[in-house]
Amino acid sequence: MAVSTTVIDPVVKQVTHHLQSPLPTEELQQIATSACEQAIGAHEAYNHSNVADWNTEIIQSILKTLISKTSSNSTTDPSSTTSEAAQPAYKYIVNSTVIQHIGSPSAPEKHGRRGMHSAVGAFWNNEKDGTYSYKWEGAEKKGMDIVITITWIAI
Repeated sequence: MAVSTTVIDPVVKQVTHHLQSPLPTEELQQIATSACEQAIGAHEAYNHSNVADWNTEIIQSILKTLISKTSSNSTTDPSSTTSEAAQPAYKYIVNSTVIQHIGSPSAPEKHGRRGMHSAVGAFWNNEKDGTYSYKWEGAEKKGMDIVITITWIAI
């Protein structure tokens, strides 16, 4: 066991802290991107009344995909029975943070930025547990930043 700290800065596109990820980093990025696009893609700008729904949709989409892709029994496993519940090899924690830019997304040179610094600390097994953080670039033109953090803990 070791103490681990990951610092996330919204300027950084992604940060991964682990020795072994449940899925390749590129796949984690695709899962996070897809969830953001699905939840927010059609919206043109930040809307405070939608943020709770956006966060819920992003988190649920990521969790559902992670569990599906990392469950121990799948349809390709001939030894599994349909009565067995599929179990992922990890517990997952997903965080979605939406940060509103000050000003209009149509005039990016005029809108201000809110500062954000986030840190994650954990006492865990550095060989099996980890965290991945991702900033969705598609949010920038909509007047916001969206930072996703996926944490996994081996079961």
